[in-house]
Amino acid sequence: MVIIVESGAEEQTIQNLIEKVSALGFTPHPIRGVEKTVIAVIGPKTQEKMELLEVMPGVEQIIPILKPYKLVGREVKSEPSEIPITGDLTIGGERIVMMAGPCAVEGYDQLIEIARYVRSAGGHVLRGGIFKPRTSPHSFQGLREEGIPMALAVKAETGLPFITEVVDVRDIELLHDVADIYQVGARNMQNFALLTELGKVDRPVMLKRGMSATVEDLLQAAEYVAVEGNDRVILCERGIRTFETSTRNTLDISAVVALKRFSHLPVVVDPSHASGHDWMVPALAKAAVAAGADGLLIETHTRPQEALVDGPQSLTPSAFSRLMKDLEAFCEAAGRTI
Repeated sequence: MVIIVESGAEEQTIQNLIEKVSALGFTPHPIRGVEKTVIAVIGPKTQEKMELLEVMPGVEQIIPILKPYKLVGREVKSEPSEIPITGDLTIGGERIVMMAGPCAVEGYDQLIEIARYVRSAGGHVLRGGIFKPRTSPHSFQGLREEGIPMALAVKAETGLPFITEVVDVRDIELLHDVADIYQVGARNMQNFALLTELGKVDRPVMLKRGMSATVEDLLQAAEYVAVEGNDRVILCERGIRTFETSTRNTLDISAVVALKRFSHLPVVVDPSHASGHDWMVPALAKAAVAAGADGLLIETHTRPQEALVDGPQSLTPSAFSRLMKDLEAFCEAAGRTI
């Protein structure tokens, strides 16, 4: 359920409510919106306990939440969340955040070259997998620990925040100093032990939709992170598996619209993994902006034909720069900036 606090309630009144919620055996999650402060209440409810809360000073209304996800839904917070990344960079507001880089970190020279042109073209966040989960155990699994100092050096030179995938609970601490955003891949969307631990970190978490997951599945997975106290969750639509064979996955553009309606969390689209083809990426990126996405996750490589991972879906430096220029008009038409 959600306790809607009266407008103008003093901070002490809000704290008294939080303490009462805890004393009754619930877990309180205060959420301070632009217009209202609400307290999401997690735990088994009884009519008697609800009545005790209803008569507390400062309570305007108590609303039961019927959906299986409580903290990430619109019932708790009606306005979109803006999640801080670093400095003055946030996601979920007017700006479309561009996250771009190679699928995998292959070496310092490769990463710094890509980071420089991503920054020059106007990109906001550098992406790159240090740990790479692969379908085949014989495929390149990333540089692992060896890649961390490389990424740290590139961050220091370019000033770009870094997003990288965490594939195991043990990797969370290893990546803490280098990851400004922890990425959870599609295969790990329902790795609940990993999600629970990421709910305890002080970093944003970008959660990719599983290849066979519904929108509700994705939102319930996000709830695992939020319920542990980390409300800095970003949702990512990256395509789902269908019977279509002309693309790597099928980009569910309607999921962007649905997620924006059902949740207050920002939504990012990954057109690279959705399509598997570099020539499809620009059109799908523009469609994502039109559908209301708050950011894009783009793969780019200086020499895609030599990439150790996902070369066919990676944009060349010139193609990436061209996409950034082309997106300006689409963002303006959507009432956004890039």
